[in-house]
This record gives sequence, C-alpha cells and structure tokens, in this order.
Amino acid sequence: MDWSAATLWWLAAGAAVAAELATGTFYLLMIALGLAAAAIAAHLGAPSPAQWIAAALVGACTTALWHWRRAHDPRSAPPASNRDVNLDVGERVHVEAWKPDGTARVNYRGTQWSARLQPGAPAAPGEHRVAAVEGNWLVLAPASAS
Repeated sequence: MDWSAATLWWLAAGAAVAAELATGTFYLLMIALGLAAAAIAAHLGAPSPAQWIAAALVGACTTALWHWRRAHDPRSAPPASNRDVNLDVGERVHVEAWKPDGTARVNYRGTQWSARLQPGAPAAPGEHRVAAVEGNWLVLAPASAS
C-alpha cells in the first residue's frame, strides 16, 4: 500500500493531537496546525520542500502567537482570594471585636470561624468582607474598602 504525502501529514497531525490530549501541552495543537497546513499543501500539489516550509512556518508562527498571548494575558488572582475558585470571597461578615493580635471569631454560614485582619487594614469592629480564605481562616478587610 502506497500512502500519499498528504496522508502521512494528516497522520502526523493526528499523532500530535493525541499527544496533546495525553500530556495537556497546548503547544502541540499549534504544531498540529502546522502539520495540517503541510497536508493541505500536499493536497494542492506542492513539492515536498514547500510542504516542510508550510509545516514549519504555520507551526512556528502559531506557537509564537500562543506564547505571546499567554505572556500578555492578565494573571488570575491566587486561589485563596479568587472568587471563581472560592465563593466565600467577597461575602460580608460582622466583627463584634478584634483581639489585640488581630484575630476575631465571627459567625459565618451558621458557625463560628476564626478570622484575621488583612495586612494594612484598620482593626475596627463592624461590617467586613472576606478578602481570602486561607485554610480554615477567613482573611477580612473592612467592607468600605471594596
């Protein structure tokens, strides 16, 4: 059985996609795009060197663009203070009094929680918001600072 160059390029692209699924490396999908470009060039009757150039150019350019995009995307907040990860972040609690060490016990979600003050925040009783959750501690900031 004699396979065409396009078939071999498509098999290589499929192998790159399968490798990406196994490893989770999104860059392999960009390489697969380059391999698919070479397969299309083969379908169009381009000679072998042109197929290799198409694979190299498309693979390299899409990889570079993906790398640039990732480098310039804003980073998400750390999990402890990210509302998308922890739904407690941003919720409000009432602090009766702060202890001298900057901690307090607060009622939240039907139970008592240990809380500490966010660094730089004034230790005043009253309404606070959950700025982060660190282990079983709520990190609180004054509600007016939101």
